Amino acid sequence: MIYTEEMRASQARVEATRNIRLSEELPRFTAEEKGELLRQYHPDYHEEGFTVLTVGPNKGDKVPKELAALLQGKSRMDTADVDLDHIQFETDVLVIGGGGAGAAAAIEAARHGAKVLMATKLRIGDANTGMAEGGIQAADKESDSPEAHYLDAIGGGHYKNKPELLAELVLHGPEAIQWLSSLGVLFDKNSDGSMVTTHGGGTSRKRMHACGDYTGAEIMRVLRDEVRNAGVDVVEYSPAVELLLDGEGKAASMTSIPGNTTSSGPRASSSPQAVPAASTTRASQRPITTARRPTAWSWPTAPACPSSMPTPSSTIRRALPIRRRSTAPW
Repeated sequence: MIYTEEMRASQARVEATRNIRLSEELPRFTAEEKGELLRQYHPDYHEEGFTVLTVGPNKGDKVPKELAALLQGKSRMDTADVDLDHIQFETDVLVIGGGGAGAAAAIEAARHGAKVLMATKLRIGDANTGMAEGGIQAADKESDSPEAHYLDAIGGGHYKNKPELLAELVLHGPEAIQWLSSLGVLFDKNSDGSMVTTHGGGTSRKRMHACGDYTGAEIMRVLRDEVRNAGVDVVEYSPAVELLLDGEGKAASMTSIPGNTTSSGPRASSSPQAVPAASTTRASQRPITTARRPTAWSWPTAPACPSSMPTPSSTIRRALPIRRRSTAPW
């Protein structure tokens, strides 16, 4: 290999100080020193790289400038290119996204009698879910409880979690595991057929369910097949670029620009219910009907919450009526 002069000079400095460094004990950084190092070099600490959103449901949130430019930018669609007199797809429920959340929403909507169309920017399953190697946490053992799971997760989230959403997660986590298992997801099991559970980071109980080191791939294997078996129409390589609103301000149609297909122009899909499967931040107002799918995905964990936070038992009690009204299988 040919080294540059700068590389050779650096190599010489390393060799000249090697014996000194081998016997040197470097002091640990203090918390203040670590903080100062982060403030100097970590991009999240550089205020000039952030701005505040001025529109949409996340108005007032501080985000990186690049994200703000994307969310608050002008539409990528020229309205003159969209012919709403020629809708290419019509459906009852439109699911945007072909990962785990989108697949689960599509399966259940189809099971309840809806005509479902899924649009995904790549192929169904080409999503983050399929790349998850770890496991899913759910308090479904006699030695565990939703309250203990809540305490672990609220602390692991540095008490920034939304208590109501977290209560949904810990209450419905066991049902989500059971739902996935009933579909055919091959979770690790003991010789007696019971689920293998292990510790996750900071967990106080063993509640991690896994499928070897390919949990996400196994989940998507099953959900992909179930989407097809449920008769869901899937339009692949069709990223959504705009949601079109009706006269009441509700999402009624989606436009997409197909990629990797023979079609070159934008196309429209009409639906009374649009279900963005994995979107968390939008610049536009949020008129859509989204499917609430509590999951049992792994959450960071830590000790008990401070006195200023709602206690898990009170939050879970408030959520219990929601659970009783729920008819979702998860």
